[in-house]
Amino acid sequence: MDREKAIKAVENLLEALGEDVGREGLKDTPRRVADAFAEFISGEGATAEEHLSKTFACVSGDMVIEKDIAFSSTCEHHLMPFFGKIAIAYIPDGRVVGLSKLARTVEVFSKRLQLQERLTCQIAQEIMRCLAPKGVMVVCEAEHTCMTCRGIKKAGSKTLSYSVAGDFPEDKKREALALIK
Repeated sequence: MDREKAIKAVENLLEALGEDVGREGLKDTPRRVADAFAEFISGEGATAEEHLSKTFACVSGDMVIEKDIAFSSTCEHHLMPFFGKIAIAYIPDGRVVGLSKLARTVEVFSKRLQLQERLTCQIAQEIMRCLAPKGVMVVCEAEHTCMTCRGIKKAGSKTLSYSVAGDFPEDKKREALALIK
């Protein structure tokens, strides 16, 4: 990131909106906003492979579910946050990964300018690619501030998306969804 350019861009935006960037309350705002956006998109260029590469042998092929993984991301349409919880269910094929690694995978993809649907799919695809399970399902429920704070202003509305990859039988989907709720 070109930090100075980002700071100047925020200053220009505030001035274009009629604000005095020299007033006390706004003096450090351009720097804070630039730093915040650098953090919001810190997952760009990162890969989940480093997190998902440390696996352990597992004899059982029973489904593994990690749910209520809190996340926040930034909508690429409005540059506003969306946040919620993600659940990951997968059917191992001889190998499992440490549970924290699933949460770290969520972080890699949520810390980008993002769409919820793409976020959900990217997590499922990367788990499928790196772990080679029999199947994976990712369920994401999120609240979008572009829906709650502006435009239609429907506070509390949530969007649910899910992505399935590999061989994830219908009965396992139903079981996973029941356990996630």
